[in-house]
Amino acid sequence: MSLTVAIDGPAAAGKGTIARAVAEHFGFAHLDTGLLYRAVGARTLEGLPAREAAETLDPADLTRDDLRTPDVAQAASKVAVIPEVRAALLDFQRAFARRAGGAVLDGRDIGTVICPDAEVKLFVTASAEVRADRRFLELTEKGMKVARQEVLADVVARDQRDMERADAPLKPADDAVVLDTTSLSINAAVEAAIARVDTALRA
Repeated sequence: MSLTVAIDGPAAAGKGTIARAVAEHFGFAHLDTGLLYRAVGARTLEGLPAREAAETLDPADLTRDDLRTPDVAQAASKVAVIPEVRAALLDFQRAFARRAGGAVLDGRDIGTVICPDAEVKLFVTASAEVRADRRFLELTEKGMKVARQEVLADVVARDQRDMERADAPLKPADDAVVLDTTSLSINAAVEAAIARVDTALRA
C-alpha cells in the first residue's frame, strides 16, 4: 500500500503533532519537511550559501540540537523563499511520500506542490495569537528567555513571508480539509484527521 497524507499549515498550528499522531496510528512513515528547511537555515547561519546548504544536506543535519531555536526558525523561513533551495529538496520529499507502507508529510506546500496527488490533504491553522502563545510556552519550557510580543511578531512575519513568496506560497490546496485548532483540542483535531484517513483507506 502506498498512501500519502499531506498536512500543511502555518507555524505552531499543530500540524506536526497531528502528523506524528496520524503516522503512529496507522503505522505510516513521517517526515517533518520543515526540518529540512531548518537544517538548511542552520547551515546558512554558519556561513554556507543557501543553495549549497540544500544540495549537500545530510540526514545527520536533521538531528541537530539547535533546529527549534527562534534564530534557526527565521533562517528557515528566509531560505524557503529561494527557488533553488526548494528545488534541491523536492525529489527527496516526493520519494519519501510514495514509499511503501504509507507516509505522512507535514509542511507548507505538501498538498499544493510536493504531493498534489496525495490521497489525503489537510490544512491545519489557528489564529496568530493562539499560535504565538503555544510557541511562547514551548520556548519558555525549554528555558529560553523570550518576550511574548516578540514571539507574536515572529509568527506574523513568518506568515507574511510564507504566504507572499512567489514560489509555493502557503495556502490550502483546493481539495484540502481545513482544521482550525484555535479552539479545538489536540485530541479532537487528531481524531478528525484519523477519520479523514480512514475514509481514504476505505475508498
